[in-house]
Amino acid sequence: MIGAPPLPMESKLMTNYGQFCTVARGSEILGERWTPLVVRELLCGSTHFNEIRRGVPRMSATLLAQRLKKLEEVGVLMRVQSDNNVEYVLTPAGEELRPIILAIGHWGSRWIGSRLQANQLDAGFLMWDIRRFAHSDEFPADRRVVIHFFLNDARPRERHWWLVAADGEVDLCREDPGHELTLVLEASVASLTDIWTGDSDPATEQEARRLVVRGSRADSRHLWQWLGQSVFATSRNRH
Repeated sequence: MIGAPPLPMESKLMTNYGQFCTVARGSEILGERWTPLVVRELLCGSTHFNEIRRGVPRMSATLLAQRLKKLEEVGVLMRVQSDNNVEYVLTPAGEELRPIILAIGHWGSRWIGSRLQANQLDAGFLMWDIRRFAHSDEFPADRRVVIHFFLNDARPRERHWWLVAADGEVDLCREDPGHELTLVLEASVASLTDIWTGDSDPATEQEARRLVVRGSRADSRHLWQWLGQSVFATSRNRH
């Protein structure tokens, strides 16, 4: 018997369920490892390669490049180049994935989100998520706000972060920006994650001494109004 010709290496790596069903065909794109998270980053406003990678820090740069190329080929995004700058912009087909990705996130938050394992706690991704969803319009307009996060059980290089809000913009720094501090927040990665995702609240964590906030009483009172919570926190099922 004569067999089929060997598949190209790229085809061997692609998922193919061998069905005409559009659930199967859609899953061939979105069901690949990391792809939903790459789409999540694009939907959250990341357009540059390094921005996207900050949201998926455990994904290799090579694999991210492959996934972006695949999403471009199927029409989910466009690669826009100007001078030496490359941006990845969602097409209407990509934007149409927004309610799907949000629905997955809300479902996960409600039914499986609270069962976190130690290897699912990621200080870098947590701080990146806090930065991009911080309520920039809630920070004082007449002064700079600098919040020093000390994550006391994170890896040495991920223990210190500075969130800087000024002129309607919120930036995240890995090195001390040298500005006067407004607040210092000390917590474990798990404690801050629980607050951010809705599994706990600041009062509970402070009472248990898993969270300490230092600074003026007025600024401390406004802290969580400034930071907010994960977009999926409202769906968290604590029971």
